[in-house]
Amino acid sequence: MVCLLCREGENVDAGTETDSNLNQQLYYHFLGTDQSEDILCWRDPENPKHFVAGGITDDGKYLVLTIGESCDPVNKLYYCDISSLPEGLEGFRNKDGLLPFVKLIDTFDAQYEAIANDDTVFTFLTNKDAPKYKVVRVDLKEPSNWIDVIPEAEKDVLESVYAVNVNKLIVSYLSDVKYVLQVRNLKTGSLLHQLPIDIGSVYGISARREDNVAFIGFTSFLTPGIVYQCNLGTETPDMKIFREISVPGFDRSEYEVNQVFVPSKDGTKIPVFIVGRKNINLDGSHPCLLYGYGGFNISLTPTFSVSRIVLTRHLGAFYCVANIRGGGEYGEEWHKAGALSKKQNCFDDFISAAEYLISAGYTRSEKLCIEGGSNGGLLIGACINQRPDLFGCALAHVGVLDMLRFHKFTIGHAWTSDYGCSDKEEEFHWLIKYSPLHNVRRPWEQHPDQPLQYPPTMLLTADHDDRVVPLHTLKYLATLQYVLCTSLEKSPQTNPIIGRIECKAGHGAGRPTQKMIDEASDRYGFMAKMLGVSWIE
Repeated sequence: MVCLLCREGENVDAGTETDSNLNQQLYYHFLGTDQSEDILCWRDPENPKHFVAGGITDDGKYLVLTIGESCDPVNKLYYCDISSLPEGLEGFRNKDGLLPFVKLIDTFDAQYEAIANDDTVFTFLTNKDAPKYKVVRVDLKEPSNWIDVIPEAEKDVLESVYAVNVNKLIVSYLSDVKYVLQVRNLKTGSLLHQLPIDIGSVYGISARREDNVAFIGFTSFLTPGIVYQCNLGTETPDMKIFREISVPGFDRSEYEVNQVFVPSKDGTKIPVFIVGRKNINLDGSHPCLLYGYGGFNISLTPTFSVSRIVLTRHLGAFYCVANIRGGGEYGEEWHKAGALSKKQNCFDDFISAAEYLISAGYTRSEKLCIEGGSNGGLLIGACINQRPDLFGCALAHVGVLDMLRFHKFTIGHAWTSDYGCSDKEEEFHWLIKYSPLHNVRRPWEQHPDQPLQYPPTMLLTADHDDRVVPLHTLKYLATLQYVLCTSLEKSPQTNPIIGRIECKAGHGAGRPTQKMIDEASDRYGFMAKMLGVSWIE
């Protein structure tokens, strides 16, 4: 299946496109044929902002279409019985008509993901009346009769489900931001086995229903990467290492990972992972990097990073991840608690995590660097506006920083589900309170009794970023420059605020290794310089 965006009008130079992404279409492509022969399966000109995805069921009988309108975890779901088409899909080649889809779910009130089917009986993963997700089953012949197969858990979030070995499911849960793997019965949902994995993240499961072997990817803060081969054809699942990544010079026994739960401003407990060398004296003298995101139902789970291990080994730093509200760590309720009118909770959570690291002796303000990208770049911008005194350095990648106009550019209209939209009066008032671009203040004027200024800050963007267009970073950088420096004859702002613009690159995905190394070197070199940290052999 191929998804295309229909663009009209004159061509523009790559890297300068800011028009909204509209009018997505879905085509079926036969391997070995020219693209001009692709079959148009779906388009919806009456809803130009909708986006679609399609997939064929394992038995080859159904084309399942999911339709979204925003970044909220909700979708419509249609299906087409392609086995019943008189001439098959070939009969629609070079024809104007769309495939005859049946609308199983025609509202945006929940998320539905097809897992498996036995003829007309489908199994889905859904958050319908289950913010932590559940598995349900429905017969297409009786579309109003839905049956729970695996009920919603009380605390853990059901992350993914894969059908394997005919009638088994590999199920992954997120439990306090750590993955749990189970094998369950496809028909009844009953628990068959717990799969043994370390504390960390399952980053990919490759499984087919007709096979009794599945491949499971795993990583953690101290595990570069393992692919397990899991044989489910035996009485007890056999898990063995199929491939393992090794990093020369890295010895995981030198490091430790702790998880703490930090009370936020309103008392909500926020999970924070802390990675560092063993046996470090917590005297507040150490550099610390605090990373966050907090949006769009995305969970920050333990993953390995060579560049951040370098910080812990050669700069003596702690690397910390704050699982603030807005993410998906505890399901949809956790997500909604950091979205729309409650977005300030994200910033409060992150600031509380920073204050904890200082009070617990991991670091002090002058040694604390904060970092985030995309929605996390918004987080960094808002936090240095609100608490410029708390941080010794800030790194904001490809951030959403103009909260009054973000929806006007490329795919920004899809983010209004998390942020709101300034075109609506009530939501304008939410956004204007924290929009980084519109809340730059002179700290020394707000606190004349203290010699405050903005921390050293690096704002990063890329000239071809068509997700969060570069204008966000450039406008915020210019505003900081004007308000804090050039508008004054003699400014107290002496800490550097700089921009880094990557050329011939986008939002981040697919970036060549050398560009990633260069950027990480610039980021963390800046951090080390600003925090006054020396290299440790």
